[in-house]
Amino acid sequence: MTDKKFSFQCVFVSLLLLSAVLGCKTDKETEKTELKPKLNISENKRFFTDENGKPFFWLADTGWLLFSKLDREEAVKYLDDRQKKGFNVIQVMMLHSLKFVDAYGDSALINKNVATPYIKNGNSTDSSQYDYWDHIDYIIEQAEKRGIFMAMVPVWGNNVKSGRVNREDAKTYATWIAERYKDKPNVIWLNGGDIMGTDSTETWKIIGTTLKANDPNHLVTFHPFGRRQSSTWFHNESWLDFNMFQSGHRDYAQDTDFNSLKYGEDNWRYLQDDYAKTPVKPTLDGEPSYEGIPHGLHDPKQPLWTADDVRRYAYWSVFAGGSGFTYGNSAVMQMRKPKDNKASYGTKSYWFDEINAPGASQMVFLKNLMLSKSYFDRIPDQSLIADNGEKYDRVIATRGKDYAFAYTYNGRNFKVNLGKISGDKVKASWYNPRDGKNSAIGKFDNQGVKEFDPPGNLKNGNDWVLVLGH
Repeated sequence: MTDKKFSFQCVFVSLLLLSAVLGCKTDKETEKTELKPKLNISENKRFFTDENGKPFFWLADTGWLLFSKLDREEAVKYLDDRQKKGFNVIQVMMLHSLKFVDAYGDSALINKNVATPYIKNGNSTDSSQYDYWDHIDYIIEQAEKRGIFMAMVPVWGNNVKSGRVNREDAKTYATWIAERYKDKPNVIWLNGGDIMGTDSTETWKIIGTTLKANDPNHLVTFHPFGRRQSSTWFHNESWLDFNMFQSGHRDYAQDTDFNSLKYGEDNWRYLQDDYAKTPVKPTLDGEPSYEGIPHGLHDPKQPLWTADDVRRYAYWSVFAGGSGFTYGNSAVMQMRKPKDNKASYGTKSYWFDEINAPGASQMVFLKNLMLSKSYFDRIPDQSLIADNGEKYDRVIATRGKDYAFAYTYNGRNFKVNLGKISGDKVKASWYNPRDGKNSAIGKFDNQGVKEFDPPGNLKNGNDWVLVLGH
């Protein structure tokens, strides 16, 4: 009787252990199949966070033609470089045109119809068998290994504006790409593509709604035409998770379009617009002037935008409340190669040289600065500046509870209203946006008005960040 009782107890315990093991296995399997969003909106709706709730500062590069122009080896070289330089997002077109082919000659579509992607019955490892979409898969996976998100435009705006993509086909295509990429953890959707929201508005709404419905774990925004912002047309759309604006490539004198907001180079003004809107959503400059591209884009005889200009756009927009910044370079965004017969915008250099342009290497210093202090309490605060100016004399300021930053593009003297952050005393230093180095100024009473004199002579590009803290 005792032996039987002991035997029954052993069997019962064994079954419990087996059940526990199977239960654990099921939980792990469930965890693998459930995609946890890797990029989220912060609790205060102003910024991005990673899956652990930590700050994610959007630092993007415009590699618009990456999927079509670079082969796998070249793509890895590009991604390696961008990872080393601190970029964590690449903005890229899936379809620049409906006749798109990749570096291996594979077409993206059948009969130039977005509703019929061209799929080979092969695999993604044999170069003779993989197709255009396998190539995209590979690059996305390589980006994931490097901690880089791919912000993808499903179809560039002019294809829709021209009528080559109707609403029904747009929905079919958006459903297909959402299903294909919903399990990729490093995807962001950029609806639109250099287009006015008034052009084919319903089609853009269909694409946005379809992407969000079939792929709810990835963020969606809209990439607008120059001098425009997504919030103008789509701010209240449920599929629009964050706003993006394109401050564009014209200088002050060229900004004569009376249908635009006429903000000129003052990209911080777009931030002011978006920051005041409800519901609150993150916003950022998704296309400022590119390094190495002519003022106004189309006339190669015009001066080229430089690293100095890129830094100004970056610090102005981020300090004005931006959740990140997108850098661009003329040769890199079009992935120009020696064999290309025609280059856009008068570009003469190649992508593999221009990845080392000065501005590209300097963007990480902005990212490092923003992540060096408390993140989610940061707000734009122009009341810090007691004597502000216009255009290049403008000083843009931002602060948290116990720190403040103020950016000057030309190194002019400016006065600061102290007492805006905590503490009886504040330490001051100059942060150099060109090399990321700090130089101490001193310690002061945290009250009254104090004038600060940046290092160097007064000139455009002699930019500095005044850092106040404890």
